[in-house]
Amino acid sequence: MSLSHYDYSLPSELIAQEPLPNRSDARLLVVDRRTQSFQHRFIRDLPEFFGPKDCLVLNDTKVVPARLIGKRTHTGGHWEGLFLQLVPQKNLWQVMGKTRGTMRIGETVLLHSPDGKNELLIELVAKQDDQTLLIRPAMETTAELLLDQIGWVPIPPYIRKGKPLPYDKERYQTVYAARSGSIAAPTAGLHLTPELLETVQHKGTGVASVTLHVGLGTFKPITTDHIEDHHMHSEWCSLSAESASSIQQCRRHGGRIIAVGTTSVRVLESVPEPFQTFETSTSLFIRPPYRFRNVDALLTNFHFPKSTLLILVRTFGGDELIQAAYREAIRERYRFFSYGDAMLIY
Repeated sequence: MSLSHYDYSLPSELIAQEPLPNRSDARLLVVDRRTQSFQHRFIRDLPEFFGPKDCLVLNDTKVVPARLIGKRTHTGGHWEGLFLQLVPQKNLWQVMGKTRGTMRIGETVLLHSPDGKNELLIELVAKQDDQTLLIRPAMETTAELLLDQIGWVPIPPYIRKGKPLPYDKERYQTVYAARSGSIAAPTAGLHLTPELLETVQHKGTGVASVTLHVGLGTFKPITTDHIEDHHMHSEWCSLSAESASSIQQCRRHGGRIIAVGTTSVRVLESVPEPFQTFETSTSLFIRPPYRFRNVDALLTNFHFPKSTLLILVRTFGGDELIQAAYREAIRERYRFFSYGDAMLIY
């Protein structure tokens, strides 16, 4: 299928630049696949759509301060990068980087923290075929500790041109984030609050966690003309024994599995049947004619044109219906992308 089929026009003013003061005040476009109809609600209304047999599945990944900013020590030129992952066997970092001109192997960059109080020298060790870089930090300690000291919140470039503000450290993170490893937030979960989750559980709806560390696989643009030719980068994911048991119980009792975000969908659709504990990497690219095995409903934000996330959502909700839902959202002036509003497809 042609990638152009997943294009749409969006007025730039609908791209949310700030989070709402209260997470659960975001608008919610409810898409009913059975009646092919829409409702305009709010995130705080979510518990009305869940029953005591259902199970809400969250991605508990935690965003690391993965954005790197510094100066090339040889030229003084500006350098920016994005930490992707640790290459443990070599104690190197895999990063994406950009600067004016060409960096050579052996060049160094002096990174600085947002407050200017911490610095870290890194050295370019190798350039990879996928355009990523391997760098070696001068200090021998954990990547998590170093990123905490010198990393910036990895706000997407369409939000304030990538310039973070102090509150982004809290707001570009779900309230249930627990396992560090993501370079972008699982944005559907940004809307949920402890109070809302408590209300959901008070109704008897189960809540289970999975983990998928968001990396290149989630947000790397499709560069092929046909979506079948796109190769997804793998991302680490896991399902615990406790969560597997909760989801199995939901299935046995005839409840629905409700995924919060496309990353939760990819974990649930990657898990072996029947639900069992697993820890692996997934490169699952959900596109037509994929048939969903484990997900019955989906809470998701509005996604970029021509993105793997949009393709997943349209495959799940039905191509024509979700196209109509996006037109409805634009007409009703919903806020789009990471800090924007959401859609419940059930």
